[in-house]
Amino acid sequence: MMPLLPIFVKLEGRRCLVVGGGTVGLQKIRSLLDCGAKVTVIAPDAATKVRELAEQSRIDWLQRNYEPRDITGHLLVIAATNDAKVNHAVYEDASAAGVLANAVDDPPYCDFYFGSVVRRGPLQIGISTAGESPAFAQRLRQQLESLLDEGTGPWLERLGALRREVLATYPAGEERNNLLRTLATRELCESAACPTRTLAFSTQNRSKGSWLT
Repeated sequence: MMPLLPIFVKLEGRRCLVVGGGTVGLQKIRSLLDCGAKVTVIAPDAATKVRELAEQSRIDWLQRNYEPRDITGHLLVIAATNDAKVNHAVYEDASAAGVLANAVDDPPYCDFYFGSVVRRGPLQIGISTAGESPAFAQRLRQQLESLLDEGTGPWLERLGALRREVLATYPAGEERNNLLRTLATRELCESAACPTRTLAFSTQNRSKGSWLT
């Protein structure tokens, strides 16, 4: 198998299609909604939670069978029915249209995979086994979650804000890069007197090359 390209895709406002409205489809629908995608679901019947999402206008539910023309206009397509023939047809139609598709739990009919994800605020760590063992990916996710406490997300948000200030204050160069690398290893509180913040800006008037001494 060729190596996969590990990327994080912005789906906010982008149209995505889920064919199938059962339990598996619901999982994928929720994942897409969490990313801000505009989700269309096609299924003659749907689970209660899927119906509720449609009633809340959070998704568009077309209560009918899938048709090849449904692929048009979508960035991603997910086939999540309980009929392998339908899922394969959805994948093949999407491929013919140049649209990335995923037939759930059927690796040969997937252009992309849903990995196990560790989330701590803006930090996301995606784990994929290319469909070989989702159970192993889940176990690894649990191990990583135990290493990253819930404070990681807020800390990273504060670090991001400080990084933007540093980028606006110091000229580009190795000295600035060294400073940013150092800041990423330190505790960071919200106080204006935070030692890490003091480090970041007490160096402004030092001579070049002596920032971190």
